[in-house]
Amino acid sequence: MRGIRGAITVGRNEKEEIWQAAQELITELLRTNAISADDIGAAIFSVTEDLTAAFPTAGVRRIAGFDLVPLFDARQCAIEDSLPRCIRVLLLVNTDVPQSEIHHVYLRAAAELRPDLEG
Repeated sequence: MRGIRGAITVGRNEKEEIWQAAQELITELLRTNAISADDIGAAIFSVTEDLTAAFPTAGVRRIAGFDLVPLFDARQCAIEDSLPRCIRVLLLVNTDVPQSEIHHVYLRAAAELRPDLEG
């Protein structure tokens, strides 16, 4: 089992925007790591305290195959000067791929959270 991390920012605190961002993030994590919903043991999402319009997992449930994946939402710790309107995820994935070949995905302004992964 491997952990795969990702994050994305949202422009506005609106339900559809939160759902679409969560879907975009998961879709990109699946694509870049060549995995499917069947490979995921669980997904843990967190949102910053300024995102209150929707649960990201409600958007992810719209993706084919995610009806059986255990999904969990939580609130990110409120830290001074942290990135606003951010959705983070930790996927627990059944894979034999070595950790060095896992691709973590940080989209939009969330890319600044992991500048070491750019390029």
